[in-house]
Amino acid sequence: MALLAYNRGLKLSSPGYPVVGVGFTGSLVSSRPKFGDHRFYLSTRTSDRLSVSTVTLSKGLRTREQEDTVSSHLLLKAIANACKVQAASVSHLTESDMSDEHETHFSEDQELEQLIDGKICFKVYPFSSETYTPTAERKIILSGSFNPLHDGHVKLLEVATSFCGNGYPCFEISAVNADKPPLSVSQIKDRIKQFEKAGKTVIISNQPYFYKKAELFPGSAFVIGADTVARLINPKYYDGDYGKMLEILDGCKRIGCTFLVGGRNVDGVFKVLEDFDIPETLKDMFVSIPADRFRIDISSTEIRKSGGL
Repeated sequence: MALLAYNRGLKLSSPGYPVVGVGFTGSLVSSRPKFGDHRFYLSTRTSDRLSVSTVTLSKGLRTREQEDTVSSHLLLKAIANACKVQAASVSHLTESDMSDEHETHFSEDQELEQLIDGKICFKVYPFSSETYTPTAERKIILSGSFNPLHDGHVKLLEVATSFCGNGYPCFEISAVNADKPPLSVSQIKDRIKQFEKAGKTVIISNQPYFYKKAELFPGSAFVIGADTVARLINPKYYDGDYGKMLEILDGCKRIGCTFLVGGRNVDGVFKVLEDFDIPETLKDMFVSIPADRFRIDISSTEIRKSGGL
C-alpha cells in the first residue's frame, strides 16, 4: 500500500519535491466480538526507505475510540519519522500490547534496480540550480537516450521552455527500451553524471512509449523532433491500425499532454511539423518550434561515430 501511494505521489509531485507514501489497514474494536486479534499495520515509503510496523493491541483494554487514538497517534508518528520531523515521544501502548517494527534502507543502485523492475515508476535528479515558481507544475520534458547529451539537446529544451511560458523543464531517460535490453544501473548512472555536470534536471523512468509517459506525467509538454512525429502518426507502430493510433494519441490529449516539435533531419531531409499530415482531431496538440528559433543539425549517433564509439 505504501509503495502504491509513493508511486501515486511521484506522479502528482513537482520535480525535486520529496514524496512519502503511506499505507494503513487494521481490525479494531467493533460492536461485534472479534475472534481474532485487534491489530493494525502501517508502512511508509520514501525514495530510499521502507518502514513497516505491526501493532497488536490487548483485547478488552480499550474502547473503539481509544484504539482509534492509539493507531492514529502511531500513524502520525510514522509519517513524521518518514519526513524527518521531530514527533512527540509519548507512547500510548502498554506492556501487554505488541509492536513489531522494521526498516529497510535502499542505496541508489537498489532504487534504480527497483525502477528497472517496475516497482517504482521514476526517480528525479533535480540538478537544476534555477528556481521556478510554485505554480510551475507543468513539466516540459525532452525524452531521449542522451548518449551523449549535447548542446543541441540543451538548446532545444531552452527554446521549448520559452514557448511554454510557465513550466518546469527536465530531461527524461527510460531505463527500459521498447526493442533493446534495459539499461544497466552503471549505464544509467553514467548518463546521469552528464546532467549533474550540466546542472540540468533529469528523470529516469521505465516507460519507453510516449502514451505511457503521458500517463506518468499528465498535463506535460513533450519536446520531440520531427523524426519522432513521423513515428507517432504512423499506424505501422500501432499494429497497422489507424483507429488505434487515433485512440492512443487522443488519450494523451485528454490528459492534457501536448507535443512541441523541433525540426530534424529525416532520411537526409530537414523536416518540420508542417511537413507532416497530422490528423485533424490531433492538430491542436502539436506545436511547431520554427526553424529560425531552433535548428542544430547534430545527433548523439553522429557524435558517437565521430568519436569511434
